[in-house]
Amino acid sequence: MVKKLVIVGNGMAGIKCVEEILELEPGQFQITIFGAEPRPGYNRVLLSKMLQDKSSFEHIVTHDWAWYEENGVRLYAGERVRDIDIAARTVETETGIKEPYDILILATGSLPFIPPIPGVQKQGVIAFRDASDCETMAEYAKTYRKATVIGGGLLGLEAAQGLLNLGMEVEVVHNAQYLMNRQLDRTAAALLQRELEQQGMRFHLAKKTVNIMGRNRAQGLMFSDGNRLESDLVVLAVGIRPNTDLVQASGLKVNHAIVVDDYMRTNIPGIYAVGECAEHRGISYGLVAPLYEQCKVLAKVICGRETAPYEGSIPYAQLKVVGMHVFSAGDIREEGNETAVIEYDGIRGTYKKVMMRNHAVTGAILFGDTAESNSLLGMVRRGAPTAELTSQDRGVSRAEEEAAKLPEEETVCACNSVSKGAILRAITIDKLKTVEEVKNRTKASASCGGCRPLVAALVKNASSPTAIAGAVAAPAVQEVVPVCGCTHYDHDLLKTAMVTARCQTPVEVVTRLGWTRQQGCELCRPAVLYYLESLGLRDMSASGQLVGDVAIQAESQLFSESFQMGGEAFAEAAWLKKRLSAVWGSRALPAPIAVAVCLGPEYPGGVLVHDIGLSRSPAGWEVYAGGHAEHPVRQGRLIGVEENAEEAVLMATACLQMYRYNARYGEKMWEWIERTDVLVLRESVLDATLRSGLAGNQRDYIADRVTG
Repeated sequence: MVKKLVIVGNGMAGIKCVEEILELEPGQFQITIFGAEPRPGYNRVLLSKMLQDKSSFEHIVTHDWAWYEENGVRLYAGERVRDIDIAARTVETETGIKEPYDILILATGSLPFIPPIPGVQKQGVIAFRDASDCETMAEYAKTYRKATVIGGGLLGLEAAQGLLNLGMEVEVVHNAQYLMNRQLDRTAAALLQRELEQQGMRFHLAKKTVNIMGRNRAQGLMFSDGNRLESDLVVLAVGIRPNTDLVQASGLKVNHAIVVDDYMRTNIPGIYAVGECAEHRGISYGLVAPLYEQCKVLAKVICGRETAPYEGSIPYAQLKVVGMHVFSAGDIREEGNETAVIEYDGIRGTYKKVMMRNHAVTGAILFGDTAESNSLLGMVRRGAPTAELTSQDRGVSRAEEEAAKLPEEETVCACNSVSKGAILRAITIDKLKTVEEVKNRTKASASCGGCRPLVAALVKNASSPTAIAGAVAAPAVQEVVPVCGCTHYDHDLLKTAMVTARCQTPVEVVTRLGWTRQQGCELCRPAVLYYLESLGLRDMSASGQLVGDVAIQAESQLFSESFQMGGEAFAEAAWLKKRLSAVWGSRALPAPIAVAVCLGPEYPGGVLVHDIGLSRSPAGWEVYAGGHAEHPVRQGRLIGVEENAEEAVLMATACLQMYRYNARYGEKMWEWIERTDVLVLRESVLDATLRSGLAGNQRDYIADRVTG
């Protein structure tokens, strides 16, 4: 039976939830969205773009009317929900539309905070929060000349620049000592103020507005020190408050916002809240990235999928003012922190400051050059040791340098969860040449735009692989090394291209992907055959042509100790040997592997210097991966501990499946783990759902081999 899913809120949170749900379970829900604005979905982050020359609402639309129809989503645009009947499980709009639900998502967002200043209700005083506000500002600009923005934070400065674009004279009034005082320190704020003054803005800092003057409409401001400021238009941009008006009398638990747990559940079963209207662990986020993280968790919960809990987000901000590159993340306060790095270049107009506590990175500020924003944000999120901080001039732009050393699995666009690898594959396969093409293809930089410099650097590096050759001594080398002379694809791009082109045979690979030699060579032939099988493009289980090259070679001597054991120990070792042989003799892997089993400290098995090692301990069975006994010697990494041997075998199976799916042909297991980071492997196999899926592909096959 199809469940009725109702979303109250057609903003970025509500639509993101729908996108995630449609991707996980298309057709499982009858989806209805109520939006208070008479518009389709748009990017509120880019509101100021509406005020730029030759721009309009269409420039910031993310989901046009056709999208709702194509995805079977019923949208009630311009319909404000006024009541939730929890007992009847229905919602009702102000015009009387009543809709039943099985599941209800509240994504009502936020409202502009209106300060209690006498005169705020006068004509000529508006907020800056939605598309209608932008249209009002544009209308005022046709008649009036002087505008004042109350608020020197992110929103206020973006509104001020929009008014400048409309040709108005703009004054910014801020009650703090310096601009963006929650995100910047005094030095960065002074640099920002200087740049904005050069654009034409004027500032009044440490000013408290006590009255908005004018008989019927706004004509100016009066400050607490007695000074006055003439103005034809007053724009309020002093903050937001969660929009909880709908639920105040509903029975839902409300504090500052609608209280939710780590799975975005409210105190009433079947009702969830997400985005700016939700309060998680006492915090209500007003940023896009946390909102999207919440939506991913909520979508899995609603679709009945296993998911890690949402545990909160590290706040960060990027100013979206043309020509201004400003970034701030984490805790940048002086109190409780120390300065780890501080750089100031007066000639280039750049500033960098990194804060630390107990030698761990806690916050960062960048001005003028924000190319390092992604790597610094990652450090702040991880609480990385300050030893990871480096700063040296290598003769290339900082953006290109950061793009070069960023690992492929690292996220570039936090708003839309787009990795560097995804961007590079899109650039190569689709032959993308510009940032706009990358944005349209991958959504990278499509939201806040803060990652645009890094995306631009990736585009530049991809089009000129040798531009920064040797500039960065890091594992992520940008030069593409083809599989062989028959093709221009490297191993990673080849796999993606084979899936995209829907190749099922070697002949289809060479013809569809432009091989220079129709028969291939000794390098590409086994690689192509392997990828056809490992990617599930072709079932080669009945063919022996591949197995000879990459069959798993479990070393039988590793089990010789078992024959010196007595009774129960011998039986357990023999059982494990049979289980492991069943697993590792079943499918091809990128390279031969060696396996070790240790039944306890009295039976040494060398588990730490083999590709896969299982060792019994007082806590259960320890599973290790990525060891190597020959030069260069590598110690296996602990992946996890299981209570019994059966689960340990399944964990080892999941490790091998991850290796099989993601490694390059010929790449040893220890090389793959070092390239991709053991945390990726560990988090995947410890995720119950993902692990079950990985191991499940082998489970029935193993059972048949062991019992047959």
